[in-house]
Amino acid sequence: MRYELLASAPEALAVPLLAVGVPKSRKTAPAELAPLDAMAGGLIARLFASGDFGGGRDETAVLYLAGAAPRLLLVGLGKPDEASRTVGKTAPADDWRFAIRRAAAVAARRAGSLGTGAVAFAIPPALRGGVGAQDFAQVVVEGAAQGAWQFDELKTPKNDKKPPVETIAVLVEPGEREAAQRGMVIGEAIAEGQALARQLQALPPNRCTPGFLAETAERLAERYGFAVTVLGREQMRQEGMGALLAVAQGTATEPRFITLEYRGAGDSPPIGLVGKGITFDAGGISIKPASQMEDMKYDMSGAAAVLGALEIVGRLRPRLNVVGVIPATDNMPSGTAVRPADVVTSHFGKTIEIVNTDAEGRLILADALSYVRRFKPAAVLDAATLTGAAVFVTGHVASPIMGNDEALIEEVRRAGERAGERCWPLPMYDELRDQNKSEIADVKNSGGRPAATITAGWFLREFVDEYPWVHLDVAGTAYTDSDSPPLPKGPAGVPTRLFAEFLLGRAG
Repeated sequence: MRYELLASAPEALAVPLLAVGVPKSRKTAPAELAPLDAMAGGLIARLFASGDFGGGRDETAVLYLAGAAPRLLLVGLGKPDEASRTVGKTAPADDWRFAIRRAAAVAARRAGSLGTGAVAFAIPPALRGGVGAQDFAQVVVEGAAQGAWQFDELKTPKNDKKPPVETIAVLVEPGEREAAQRGMVIGEAIAEGQALARQLQALPPNRCTPGFLAETAERLAERYGFAVTVLGREQMRQEGMGALLAVAQGTATEPRFITLEYRGAGDSPPIGLVGKGITFDAGGISIKPASQMEDMKYDMSGAAAVLGALEIVGRLRPRLNVVGVIPATDNMPSGTAVRPADVVTSHFGKTIEIVNTDAEGRLILADALSYVRRFKPAAVLDAATLTGAAVFVTGHVASPIMGNDEALIEEVRRAGERAGERCWPLPMYDELRDQNKSEIADVKNSGGRPAATITAGWFLREFVDEYPWVHLDVAGTAYTDSDSPPLPKGPAGVPTRLFAEFLLGRAG
């Protein structure tokens, strides 16, 4: 992808497709569009007056012109300042950032369907809801890159296929160039990090194995000067990672335990990012139903987000230290697989009764959350497609979060609002912890169906010690099984952008 910053009047711009974001309005085109409307011979005003276009969210209209830009795409922003349903919790600017990012994604997807190969996106400053030039450029790049992203590397090329979007341009006022350039740099890095995460998610499990994740980490380390450590099965055994090894004992695919370290702030305590790396989840002996089991290639989405975040860190070099930790394995049924009723000893030292082998993500995370203690982190965020029950809590529009530090939970929530990857805290009542009690071990790996997302969080908390921690359950947001205007069916890369906003916020 190529990114450009343009500073000129939209009506004078010679591009294959000029996209303009427009807030919702009734019957009247915003006055700020008057120069464009003059170029279009009054078509914009007539379009609004007819009611065929009003700037509603995801609404689009293509106008074919005789000017410098042969196509003008109007993209609705909706009413961003009224979009939030979390009164007192969401800054209006974050709602507008969300709407602008989404509109840019819709524009890029439309450019792809038109086959223009490039798109320039603009919103007159007065219609941006107070979003400054730096944030505007950043979110436009993030959104357009999201909408333009395609995964077709495993398909046979077709001669009649429309060209993909390869150039994304952000159009600003001449006086905004310097601030917008700063936003472009951040937006490009985040866009490329999210693209890496989505590519890893999209790959089939016979390609994206634990070893492939390790190789990806090693390439990042070589490119950006990170320290990298990859443990194999025997080294995990020496480390005492009994919970991870229990999950891995049923698969012929070799597991990996991956650590990446970036140092940008001397000896200060690092931020830890931990990602669940189940590269395929058949459920083990507690086997999943066959229907839609192919989606279980996405069970490594947490790991993909960690690698995507390290890509962003490598590009931006923020002033902080970051440690990425990824436990990676398949979860398969076999004659050697762990069984319900088995008891294993974790890296932390606690014993775990396995009552459901399909509750495997929390097992591998338990060892990772224990292992990360050696870095004495300032905070740890873990991300995992952990429970299907998460979808019944916040649907596919937000990720449930839990933790042991209220200030950190709020910091993560606000980072999610800025990133457009929303999350919402769940209460960790002590009574729900009791559901994980075992009669023969320190804890069991499933507390049953009631409050399943929270009891899974409580299980993880049993292995967190001496550091602030937040858990993100991205089972409902990491990928989508339906097509929407800003996002096609498939991987979403969540929570890569959230990780980036959190880290950049910590770095100041």
